[in-house]
Amino acid sequence: MVRTLVTGATGTLGTALQSRLTEAGHTVRAASRSPPDESTADVEWVALDLAEGTGIQSALEDVDAVIHAATAPQGDTKAVDVAGTDRLLEAAVEADIENFVYPSIVGIDDIPFSYYEHKRTAEIAVETSNLPTTIVRATQFHSFVAELLDFVAKLPIWPLPTRIQVQPVDVREVADCLVDYATETAAGRTDPVGGPEVHSVGDLARAYRRARELRRPILRVPLPGGTTAAFRAGHATCPEHAVGSVTWNEWLTEQYASDTDDLRRHKQAAV
Repeated sequence: MVRTLVTGATGTLGTALQSRLTEAGHTVRAASRSPPDESTADVEWVALDLAEGTGIQSALEDVDAVIHAATAPQGDTKAVDVAGTDRLLEAAVEADIENFVYPSIVGIDDIPFSYYEHKRTAEIAVETSNLPTTIVRATQFHSFVAELLDFVAKLPIWPLPTRIQVQPVDVREVADCLVDYATETAAGRTDPVGGPEVHSVGDLARAYRRARELRRPILRVPLPGGTTAAFRAGHATCPEHAVGSVTWNEWLTEQYASDTDDLRRHKQAAV
């Protein structure tokens, strides 16, 4: 039985990992800055703050493998993704961790975006550490794309960089892949995990609009700069590794079908 620590366990990926690890027979220790008050029979919760450097040594006690899913895309990425990863790696060496698994992002070598640059710095630290490591890059999660569109959906007109290329993947499938790699034998740098299809942001937005039965017009906004150009060129995609099976349309149906049904019933009642 592998004893596995998951950092960032309350995040999108960390949440998906918990049940899959327990189903695969792992003993799971879930770490977060603000963990639930009580642990369960399947998951032991611990407090861990990578930016402050607190709780690291105790979180790693009696652990075989680490899945380092903690990240701060909308926060202080340098403090969490760079300095925090360095702290965790140093402590993991002292704890004799047998496999340090690092989920990363497709395209971070080629897209000049500060968060991606910090993820790449963290990758290098993982790869050059004195630990057995596994690095798994993935494309953008369906839920991340939907969160951006949920925000835009509040506007009367949707201004979007419609030609950006995205290959959304189901977080559950990425979690399944990470669980497969979370063994006592490290795999090094693995093939990336991409969603089943590459779409433009315009196509994603139109499918989202249909799924939610919205009527707002989409306005193409050609954003300047190297970051947008790299996304338009497809550097955030890996079509040769389209291993995911849940399409964007299927995910939208699963996510929003009940909301749409509720809206229809409301309209019918109003009539």
